[in-house]
Amino acid sequence: MAAVKGFSSQRLTWLEGIRIFAAVMLLVYHAQLLFTDYAFTPKPLGLAANLRLIEVAGDRFGHNLLAHILSFPGWFGFQFVDVFILISGFSLVLSLKGKPLETGSFLKHRFLRILWPFWTVAWLSYPFLWAIGVATNSYRPDLWYVFAGASFPLMFEYSGELLLKSSGPWWFVPLILSFAVIFPFLWHLLQRWGSRNLLIVSLALTLGYRALAVYKFGGHPTYVVLGTAANWLPFLPFIAKLSTFVLGMVVARAYWAGQGPLFWRTRWVLSFGILFYGFGFVCQFSRLGWVFADLLLPVGLTLCGMAVFQSLEQIRLARSAMLWLGAHSYSYFLIHNFVLDRTITLVVGDSRSLYWLLLPGMIVGTLMLAVVADHAAPFLQRVVMAALRDLDYVLTIAPKVQIRTWLPQVGDRVRYQGEPGWTVAKVERLLDDKEVYLCQITDGQKTMWLNEDDLEPHHSPSISGSSTSRNGSRYNPS
Repeated sequence: MAAVKGFSSQRLTWLEGIRIFAAVMLLVYHAQLLFTDYAFTPKPLGLAANLRLIEVAGDRFGHNLLAHILSFPGWFGFQFVDVFILISGFSLVLSLKGKPLETGSFLKHRFLRILWPFWTVAWLSYPFLWAIGVATNSYRPDLWYVFAGASFPLMFEYSGELLLKSSGPWWFVPLILSFAVIFPFLWHLLQRWGSRNLLIVSLALTLGYRALAVYKFGGHPTYVVLGTAANWLPFLPFIAKLSTFVLGMVVARAYWAGQGPLFWRTRWVLSFGILFYGFGFVCQFSRLGWVFADLLLPVGLTLCGMAVFQSLEQIRLARSAMLWLGAHSYSYFLIHNFVLDRTITLVVGDSRSLYWLLLPGMIVGTLMLAVVADHAAPFLQRVVMAALRDLDYVLTIAPKVQIRTWLPQVGDRVRYQGEPGWTVAKVERLLDDKEVYLCQITDGQKTMWLNEDDLEPHHSPSISGSSTSRNGSRYNPS
């Protein structure tokens, strides 16, 4: 394996930069949809017709050219969902650090990495949302959906309605959980079949399924708003994005071998990135293009992002900022819709000036809340796990207490390992979870210390003539 700088670190700076940038772009996308009441989503009408629709929708932000230019990228922030999937496959391979995959420990670790931040955000957000709703006489979360969201994934049905009622973008959480479940199987196939064969098979499965989803199941991608037979549900299962995830795995495997696009020259990375993105951009405006668009767009965006953030990481301050911000990108994604919904609904309203004024505040405010959530998650985890341990201790059925029928005393004749001839020379009483006696025994030649359970009296109490107490312990009346 080639010695390449950065192999020793699981966290790649440019990758963290892409993570946080993708999270911010999703925030901007949802902010524009909420402010304009979904004024534009891609339609299967062709490129020219969609560009006209974008121009009309852009008037919601003002009739000047600057407002249209600033709002244009936001309409396509949804494309970064698939970027997350691509880099997820890449990151999971890196997380193995070249070691064999232990499926059980991997799944436990991965599930907790996904669920603890989610639970932290959900459990902390609902009380605040309720308090804001009461104080402003506005939206308050429905108790059933609060319960269902807080208990995810135990309370979950596959359409995602239970999570959507809490926060629309949370439909993505079950998807990344499903990729965690199938990753060990894909990793096995990657090593058995090789990168090329697995990529070809996954691409065929994904394209075939997406064609069925469009033309037979009556579905449309998640970023399209149309009245079709199945709406967006056929595009929620992992198979709709399988090849994107596998591509990330394949690129990571090549990276460990010192090969692949991560070692291309910057101009080649940008050239291929723009080419892939251009084809994907056009494809998203037709039904046939829906079959291919989500496979092309994340490749183009990730290549372009890699080129940009690899250049930025040469700056020390930018490098530190990307590493810090990227660590909070997941919680940022989980929280952002709450911030947008309450801010735009309660403060911004229909005001264009307030929207542009508060958009940076929503971006930074979400980051601050994400930092708080990430710091609260370990504490919350400790509290919950401690409570569960205490509950388990209280409810666990204690083993039956063995009734003592013999109390060792100095001078008692005892058997050790069934052999008679031993006499108790000393007795020491210890207190731990129960009363325990240590006995020093001797046969006239050897002496040893033993637990009372290792010994038995040479004669029963009734034979020895001693009395027995009500609790079964022998005592000497003299």
